[in-house]
Amino acid sequence: MESIKVGISTGDTNGIGLETIIKVFSDSRMNEGLTPIIYGNFEVAKIHRKMLDLKDFSFHRIENIDDALDKKVNLLKVSDEKFEVEFGKPTKDSATCSLESLEAAVADLAANKIDVLVTAPIDKDNISKAGFKFPGHTEYLSEMSNVEDSLMLLVNNGLRVGVVTGHVPLKEVSGLLSKESILSKLRIMNESLEKDFGIRKPRIAVLGLNPHAGDNGLLGSEENEIIRPCIREAEEEGMTVFGPYGADGLFGSDNFKNFDGILAMYHDQGLAPFKAMAFEDGVNFTAGLPIVRTSPDHGTAFGIAGKGIASESSLRQAVFLAKDIYLNRKLHKEISANPLPVQRNKKDRERSSYDN
Repeated sequence: MESIKVGISTGDTNGIGLETIIKVFSDSRMNEGLTPIIYGNFEVAKIHRKMLDLKDFSFHRIENIDDALDKKVNLLKVSDEKFEVEFGKPTKDSATCSLESLEAAVADLAANKIDVLVTAPIDKDNISKAGFKFPGHTEYLSEMSNVEDSLMLLVNNGLRVGVVTGHVPLKEVSGLLSKESILSKLRIMNESLEKDFGIRKPRIAVLGLNPHAGDNGLLGSEENEIIRPCIREAEEEGMTVFGPYGADGLFGSDNFKNFDGILAMYHDQGLAPFKAMAFEDGVNFTAGLPIVRTSPDHGTAFGIAGKGIASESSLRQAVFLAKDIYLNRKLHKEISANPLPVQRNKKDRERSSYDN
């Protein structure tokens, strides 16, 4: 069985990223079918391991990715610098560590030295001070992948929620919504549900922007002028799309369970209900990229960093999802290259013999 190389960036090293990484891979069963490669600083990782007091856990330290071993938790050195760890506090050192880790992992991903990428949480404000000029991982990886658009997709079992506008101020959302922007996200979601999740003819629910999806124009015009025409065009393209729905009504009932994907108009409209239902083990997946990248759906959690109490469940699920998507894409590619022959019925076969 193929061992999938999982590259893991450490995130902000004063947060809970390394703690959750160590907790996940302290279970040796996680190494079955996987070769984990953590991009980090030896001394910083050592401090986190010591904080957790896991005597039976150790890293396989490497300086070259070619030295990574299956069934070992490989720690690839990305820096020789000595950094100070100050749990719970964003610092210049923790920003530098997080950026170096991410850039090294992405470089290896681009060079096909690893198969998938799992990113531990960064502090967006802190890492910007180290020279990171992007609102978040999603935007950075989109540019590095040379794609014009991608989709932040939050995943927990059958619940998959994407957003049209991501890390932007709420006052700018309405101005950023257009037929083109919504249709682009719908196309990415539809293709991802088919290719990455193996769902044939996925059903997608689209949320409105305004309360009660605008109440037929009483509470806003975006639904009638932008969102409904987008849904009609998506249907003409062959997608199975419904809406627009009021977010409170859809998530407040069991109706959301009838859909394979839900497209929200802005960040909190989709992420607030998602995290209310799946905060412990939700996963952030960047759909629409040629590479596979997942992340836990929580942040750096500075408030509990260094206390050993952070839950590793979301990161564990991020590793599992990255593996599943990698294998689904491989299967989809194989099926596309070798489609099954069309099975004709008896009358068609008889007609064919007459024609000959």
